[in-house]
Amino acid sequence: MIHIIGGGLAGCEAAWQAAELGVDVVIHEMRPVRPTAVHQTDGLAELVCSNSFRADKTDNAVGLIKEEMRRLGSLVMRAADATRVPAGAALAVDRHAFSREVTAAVTAHPRIRLSREEVTAVPTPASGWSPVIIATGPLTSDALSADIQRMVGEEHLAFYDAISPIVLAESIDMSKVFRASRWDRSVWQGAQGAQGAQGAQGAQGAQGAQGAQGAQGVQGAEGDYLNCPMTRDEYDAFYAALTSAESATVHDFDKAKFFEGCLPIEVMAHRGEGTLRFGPMKPVGLTDPRTGRTPYAVVQLRQDTLAGDHFSLVGFQTQIKWGDQARVLRMIPGLEQAEFVRFGMVHRNTYICGPKVLLPTWQTRARADLFFAGQVSGVEGYVESAASGLVAGRNAAALAKGEAPQAPPRTTAIGALAHYVSHADPKNYQPTNITHGIMPPLDNPPRDKMKKKLLIAERALADLDRWMGTAVEATL
Repeated sequence: MIHIIGGGLAGCEAAWQAAELGVDVVIHEMRPVRPTAVHQTDGLAELVCSNSFRADKTDNAVGLIKEEMRRLGSLVMRAADATRVPAGAALAVDRHAFSREVTAAVTAHPRIRLSREEVTAVPTPASGWSPVIIATGPLTSDALSADIQRMVGEEHLAFYDAISPIVLAESIDMSKVFRASRWDRSVWQGAQGAQGAQGAQGAQGAQGAQGAQGAQGVQGAEGDYLNCPMTRDEYDAFYAALTSAESATVHDFDKAKFFEGCLPIEVMAHRGEGTLRFGPMKPVGLTDPRTGRTPYAVVQLRQDTLAGDHFSLVGFQTQIKWGDQARVLRMIPGLEQAEFVRFGMVHRNTYICGPKVLLPTWQTRARADLFFAGQVSGVEGYVESAASGLVAGRNAAALAKGEAPQAPPRTTAIGALAHYVSHADPKNYQPTNITHGIMPPLDNPPRDKMKKKLLIAERALADLDRWMGTAVEATL
């Protein structure tokens, strides 16, 4: 019996992998017995930040890791593909439908039991809980966090994470915005993809297909994003209001470390007047059809639900107080009368120093039957969290069956992530997304960058397939 603490992306993926390998699992999830500052439901795998899983093509490292996870039977990827919404060349999901898909699959599995309770200490082998996977995420409870700190002998490293606001679609002034994907890129399959999900998911998939067809109608032929164009004068006024807005109080804010991939917009703005125009408000690849010109700046809105009734502000993580937040964001053309389904907010992320604590199998160095997975293990991002849970779940199942845990080849994206977390410099360790930079270089790389990325993907998938074959043979 495997015990998994935490019912987020990593915990659910770990449970699914282990159960599919024939091992019984208990997921211990503290919500709703003990809520968190940012979760809004008691559903498993609830997405509290963006609804985007980022790029979905294998010439990108995060697209590659998704394909590797699909080949390994990932529940998270299956649910994401079934609930995807228009997002250009990225994979984004209806966050509520996604959580429902994962929750339904996990609770229906005959080898998985869900226990709603808070675990306040790291279970010891004497407790009868072994193997154990800690996948409590960035919002690990204070009691468990303190016990983890005691166990690993290190203070948790911490950074602050901010989430974007969501607006009601019917409150957007469509006369002032235009629909387009940057460079006209789109990989969303619409109803076709949802029909595929229907075949895999049964009745739930059928509901997803119906919702996706509705989203396709919202999407139309023009593109996947709503774009709010700004003139220079509008941008200057917005910038002035943003940099003078009052931020919410964050404990020890002066010492706070924000993850660079998720900086609040006001933090970016204070780095310089042009920072936003080279970041979340960059206008490149977009042409306003009413003027035939590229706007001075653009705020993009991404569909957040299959029904298309909610849109999130892309890259607009913020910690501004809600009153000022509404005032400043309503200066964006098209959002003058915006109704906010959710305001942006800040929460604290905690994680262990992976290189001091973990092996590439996601086992702890001090105790072979104890695993960490997800953001608490020292990775960043939805996909990376789920990928760590995938490997931890498979290896916990191997231990339970008397087999040896295995790390995927380092040439794969999943293996490269595991190697980074367990081998990076511990002195200045920070969580990372998957990038080509942490993957081994090609022996004879071509000069063409795109060809090089495609060859890295080709090598990774070939090595993964061989590793999967070897893993299967080892169990026979």
